[in-house]
Amino acid sequence: MDKTFFNQDGINLAKQILGKYLIRNYEGKIIVSKIVETESYMGVNDKGAHVYGDKKTERTKPLYLDGGHIYVYLIYGMYYCLNISANIKGIPECVLIRAVEPMKGIEEISFNRFKKEYKDLSSYQKKNITNGPGKLCMALNIDKSLNSKSILGNELYISDFYYEGDKKIYSEDNVEIESSKRINIDYAEEAKDYLWRFFIKNSKYVSVNKSN
Repeated sequence: MDKTFFNQDGINLAKQILGKYLIRNYEGKIIVSKIVETESYMGVNDKGAHVYGDKKTERTKPLYLDGGHIYVYLIYGMYYCLNISANIKGIPECVLIRAVEPMKGIEEISFNRFKKEYKDLSSYQKKNITNGPGKLCMALNIDKSLNSKSILGNELYISDFYYEGDKKIYSEDNVEIESSKRINIDYAEEAKDYLWRFFIKNSKYVSVNKSN
């Protein structure tokens, strides 16, 4: 995806990256996953957002950059969450990547998550391998070292296609999208009821497969 793709508002971006490939490249390893669930956080007037009230801090600085920058933060003191800044510089909207479907590099994903080969995982572990923001960050080896970097770089990027050998695998043009309330933001008063969570219908990798 090019730079202009990310210069749109957080709601449109959250929908348009569904079905696209999130590609992680590190230490000579390539992990490819399909984005199946996202949430929009719409800036200074969104009570669910870290920047509500125009809260500019060292932590939220990446959100004020131009669309297409990586914002990684820690929850519960142990899990990272991946966000992509949206819109233009100074408008701190973003998209949280909530869940992905593994496409390539499943052994690397399995080791990152559970320190086991994929064949040794239980059915429960396979089901829960990347179906949540903290889980996918662990699976794709995403941490604060990526914070503030461009999603247009080569360490972590979003694409319409990936290679399986010499074959180019393209994303679907039209995925069926459902929406619901965002997850775990009960503190956000009326904003907790906004239908700003988006996911691919019937994907088994979605964290909560329920719409409103």
